[in-house]
Amino acid sequence: MPVLLLMLVFLVLLALEVPVAFAMIFSAIIFILTGPGLPDMIVIQRMTGGLDSFPFLAIPLFVLAGNLFNRAGISERIFDFASALVGHMRGGLAQVNIAASIIFAGMSGVAQADAAGLGAVEIRQMRERGYSAGFSAAVTAASSIIGPIIPPSVIMVIYAVTAQVSLTDLFLAGIIPGLIMGMALMIVVNLLVRFGYENAPRTERASLNQLSTTFWKALPALIAPVFLVGGMLLGIATPTELGALIVVYAAVLGFVNRELTLHGLYEALAMSVVTTGVLVFIIAAAFPFGWLISVQNIPGMLVGMMRSLTDNPLVLLLILNIALLIVGLFMETTAILLVATPALLPLVLSYGVDPVQFGVFMVVNLLIGALTPPFGVILFICMHIAQISFAQMIRSILPFYIPLLLVLLALTYIPQLSLWLPGLFK
Repeated sequence: MPVLLLMLVFLVLLALEVPVAFAMIFSAIIFILTGPGLPDMIVIQRMTGGLDSFPFLAIPLFVLAGNLFNRAGISERIFDFASALVGHMRGGLAQVNIAASIIFAGMSGVAQADAAGLGAVEIRQMRERGYSAGFSAAVTAASSIIGPIIPPSVIMVIYAVTAQVSLTDLFLAGIIPGLIMGMALMIVVNLLVRFGYENAPRTERASLNQLSTTFWKALPALIAPVFLVGGMLLGIATPTELGALIVVYAAVLGFVNRELTLHGLYEALAMSVVTTGVLVFIIAAAFPFGWLISVQNIPGMLVGMMRSLTDNPLVLLLILNIALLIVGLFMETTAILLVATPALLPLVLSYGVDPVQFGVFMVVNLLIGALTPPFGVILFICMHIAQISFAQMIRSILPFYIPLLLVLLALTYIPQLSLWLPGLFK
């Protein structure tokens, strides 16, 4: 069958450790050359035509905004404010770590930016205060995936374009799940410290004056996510246009505070070009592959196969979650999203699942995959910062999989957690 050839070539190339973008392109080319008489130029046409989408402009803008905020010294200001706010809680700087990630999530749309930028500040501060390297890295890694759930979010931009759903609805749908995830992680930190599994030196409660001082220093940064969400709700501009305004705001803020230099601006631009180039190339490579999946009626086959197994949408969603978690062990998050969305969306729609809800729980699922070995990129970033071994990292992060998976199940089976806020502002 042609479909089997397409998937077999793709899986073989992945097994040979061919980069996923090239694996998708080569498998599409081999399928066309040996298949149903399609013109070989269709690969190039689909790659270039697929990128012709206005919302995709938000990707480099959100990436650049996150890098500028990191270079402008915003990470330290956010950490200081979070420390004054929750540093006295059981768990101390571990709780601060999570709170800072929630705040920074409104400025960075990429989990890697949170882990590498704010994470470096968090791990350094925790290590200086006597926290173990493994615990510091694990808390940082687990909390960093909140970044792409609370808007802005690069991965939600990709899903919105691929699934043709409202980006504003998706951004709104991620706010409550992101806050719930942060609360769940805070509870786990509290329990680990309470029962003596981790050592967390106590921090004195900040005075009202300290809280006020750190708040005013962090206020210019805190305005950015409010500006983004408020602009979307009021219809002032599209998320893409708001992304451009936030880039300008981050640059001006950095220069006014004298934290951002011309050299820092250059480094932020260079890092954004590299990150965007990788993401856009993967996206472009996925378009011909996804088109062939649709042409060969793989979604229709999946609908028929699942209908023969179960008519219960709850069982279907459980099967999809398990399948995505397994695939997430071996593939990059963006690539899975681009391949899985055109294949699975018709299936979940046939069971009456809302595409916005499906997008949120799929994004959360795939971000958990970015924390799982053997290819969890966020694990390696935090390992490098904390200077610990892979075994240490895995042992330390194991307890945090529990709240993340519980939140995933809640989002899967309680639609209103993701759909209530978009519905409120319709």
